[in-house]
Amino acid sequence: MTFLQWFIFFLAIQGIHFLGTWKLYKKAGRQAWEALIPVYNAVILMKIINRPKWWVILLFIPIINLIMFPVIWVETIRSFGKNSTADTWLTILSLGLYIYYVNYATDANYISERSLKPKSEVGEWVSSILFAVVVATIVHTYFIQPFTIPTSSLEKTLLIGDFLFVSKFHYGARAPQTAVAFPMVHDTIPVAGVKSYTNWPQIPYFRLPGFQEVKRNDIVVFNWPVDTVRMFFDTSGKHYKKPIDKKSNYVKRAVGVPGDSLKIIDGKIHINNKPLVLPERAKPQYSYIVEGKGQGFDLRALAKRYNITDPVGWYDRNKRLYYFKSISDESLNLFKNHPNVGSITRFIQPKGEKDARIFPNDNRHNWNGDNFGNIYIPEKGKTVNITLDSYSYYKRIIEVYEGDEMGIDRKLSIKGNQVLLNGEPITSYTFKQNYYFMMGDNRHNSEDSRYWGYVPENHIVGKPVLIWMSWDANASGMDKIRWERLFTTVGGEGKPVSYFYYVLIAIIGFFGIRYIIRKKKKA
Repeated sequence: MTFLQWFIFFLAIQGIHFLGTWKLYKKAGRQAWEALIPVYNAVILMKIINRPKWWVILLFIPIINLIMFPVIWVETIRSFGKNSTADTWLTILSLGLYIYYVNYATDANYISERSLKPKSEVGEWVSSILFAVVVATIVHTYFIQPFTIPTSSLEKTLLIGDFLFVSKFHYGARAPQTAVAFPMVHDTIPVAGVKSYTNWPQIPYFRLPGFQEVKRNDIVVFNWPVDTVRMFFDTSGKHYKKPIDKKSNYVKRAVGVPGDSLKIIDGKIHINNKPLVLPERAKPQYSYIVEGKGQGFDLRALAKRYNITDPVGWYDRNKRLYYFKSISDESLNLFKNHPNVGSITRFIQPKGEKDARIFPNDNRHNWNGDNFGNIYIPEKGKTVNITLDSYSYYKRIIEVYEGDEMGIDRKLSIKGNQVLLNGEPITSYTFKQNYYFMMGDNRHNSEDSRYWGYVPENHIVGKPVLIWMSWDANASGMDKIRWERLFTTVGGEGKPVSYFYYVLIAIIGFFGIRYIIRKKKKA
């Protein structure tokens, strides 16, 4: 839905509200016209139901308003004496339309001094849970959201089993685009295994101001641009077109930012014709072919001693060659000096050897994961030439990211030597948003922008700032917890900074002070 469509929808809701409540407003000592004025009518309604004015703000926050509307409906009928369980359920199940019955078909009197205290223990529990869900959803949506690392694409920097706190406010919190969704879950309701949202209606893209932009080498959480599967680990083969904010969450490193020129030469990233300098904490890993020495010695077992977590196996059994998918420079320097290790050769796909999986997925480029580009990373407001050579770079951007997902019908095609947009010749295009090139540090074990291209700015979710828990599924007992990683920072230079003891002291202090206060109250 466009902003105009949402405005019309908003006015329609105001009309429905007026028709269903104007008599109740009069019974409460207000004027009938006060039920018609947008926003003002909500402020007056809060006075009528004896609730704080700031509740009005919650009615305009996506997802939160889905929780608040039923609360307001029920509070409204109770302010006019309809307190029974049947009244409550009729109000909720009719989506608030039961208020029409109260408004027109009853002689309900306004109760100005209505008690707001729940009349049962169950009611008190429900009120507490609703309040907790509202607060948690606001924090989850606009401030900090927890994530987990499911794959090894950033191995050594972020490990499988790391649980992250991701900041939404660094890059600016993105307002939910899916208007109707289950709070605090992503695309699937746990246990039930069903979609947690409806595809319609969609709110136009809007992002609050952040205090920094995505910088080169930042680790970023984003929605996977090409995701159409219902669930992240769906193996059924079924595909569903997802709204942007319900696409699967990925975490990679932003190796290219808007305006950059990117090229990969023998596995090394070059930005603007200069080698990319990674931060000290980054631990890039590459694949190696290792020759073993000595009879009956298995290098795969040895590799684990040197923190090589993904030993693959034989490359050539007769020549005693092993293929290791992921070895960092630190592990390589230790591993290569072992007496049972002969030669070590980095595995590189040679220049000109085509990999059909590689972006831009056409027949014009003989690129692979180790020799890729040169490509331009689009910047908002910049114009590029659209030619037969550049057509495949920008096709998805024009058709999908700045077309279909924005509610615009666009189709890019080739006819003879011309590129056509919706049947009309096109020679240039001006980008409407920024784009990024995301890659994993585990170079040969990462599905990233080399395979599916650019990440649009409206797909950016946030910045990982803290590892609050790290769980090693392959360990046992208390060793399953990677204690040294608890409450450590994700970004920055040098060794990760741990705040574990500070957090522990704060928790002990909180419960200690709470105990003292309770003891004094009892005394």
